[in-house]
Amino acid sequence: MAMRILAIETSCDETGVCILEYTVTGVVSILGNALSSQIEIHAKYGGVFPTLAKRAHAEKMVPLLTQALDEAYLLEVIEEPIDSKDKLDFLNEKESQLKEQLSPFVSFYKKPDIDYIAVTIGPGLEPALWVGVNTARALSSVWNIPVIPINHMEGHVVTAMLSPVESSSSSKVYKVEQPQLPILSLLVSGGHTELVLSESFGKYQKIGQTRDDAVGEAFDKVARMFGLPYPGGPAISKLAKEYRETNPPSAHSGGGGENPFTMPRPMLHSGDYDFSFSGIKTAMLYTIRDLTSANSRELEIYEKQALACAFEDAAIEVLIKKTLKAVEEYGAQTLIIGGGVASNTYLHSELTKLASVKLLFPEPWLATDNAVMIGMAAMTQVISENITTREAETLKADGNLSL
Repeated sequence: MAMRILAIETSCDETGVCILEYTVTGVVSILGNALSSQIEIHAKYGGVFPTLAKRAHAEKMVPLLTQALDEAYLLEVIEEPIDSKDKLDFLNEKESQLKEQLSPFVSFYKKPDIDYIAVTIGPGLEPALWVGVNTARALSSVWNIPVIPINHMEGHVVTAMLSPVESSSSSKVYKVEQPQLPILSLLVSGGHTELVLSESFGKYQKIGQTRDDAVGEAFDKVARMFGLPYPGGPAISKLAKEYRETNPPSAHSGGGGENPFTMPRPMLHSGDYDFSFSGIKTAMLYTIRDLTSANSRELEIYEKQALACAFEDAAIEVLIKKTLKAVEEYGAQTLIIGGGVASNTYLHSELTKLASVKLLFPEPWLATDNAVMIGMAAMTQVISENITTREAETLKADGNLSL
């Protein structure tokens, strides 16, 4: 017997809707998946504006919902449209854009054959989160389907446990790995940098977090110093890679060549598992100012490459050394890397060389925010029979929600 989940993600600047199916054989199939990025909207501001994000989520939600259900062959027109106005009365004037689109959708399409609705309730940007939460509330009320509230960070943890089924010609079919406990998760993105310990499935203890900038945020801010568009993390990593390729490590130094720039390693020896990246960012700012202001010039390309490499070396070294120290102290048997920065190739290669435990990374397309991760988090709850559902009217968004 199959179990299906409709999942919704709107925590930041990605609107996602997907349909997942789990069978008794332990296989997860992505029946439908729709995702819309807001990068172009926010690029000119150098970061995400919550009010603009909310508006874009509301605009894209129903088209993406329609697309995902259609891909899953679960979109069926009602012969006699129903009046669902009373079920959507909770949507106030601030949600008028969403209400205008949801009202005809629930009136003209049948209840799909799904068992649960999963939705991100936090952490994230609250105006953005509320679009997903209100959509889940509306669909739950009209279709009478239970809702599973999901912590966005748990989604990043469980997505790394998905491995493609090699024997299938479809890349949308996955097996769920059962990693050995305890599990240590390094969750790194534009909004989060934290270390989370799991001594049992579905239970989380945060043992360290950033005290200021998240590592992905620091990458983006350094990119802005170089005049690169948002999001700038991948561009900084590309420059750093170019420097390493043209300045390979010498046989005697054992490190990244003779880089003329060195960045600090904040809190590397702090004795705890917290992080800080504002100091590296400030050091970069002063270094760039000293290079350019005195001679009233722009950075040369080789300077950008060397600086990017020095920054990435420092940031990744701090992440790796603290993470591996925590692996040893807590006896972790599995190390999971989740979040957008999990796709950083230098982090991947260095951890692969240094980690002595089972290492799980998500597929690159699943590392950034998406609805599949939210559906997977809900699915693991159902499979483990440790499920938490909530009445639609009690659903709330919490921008500061913690694991």
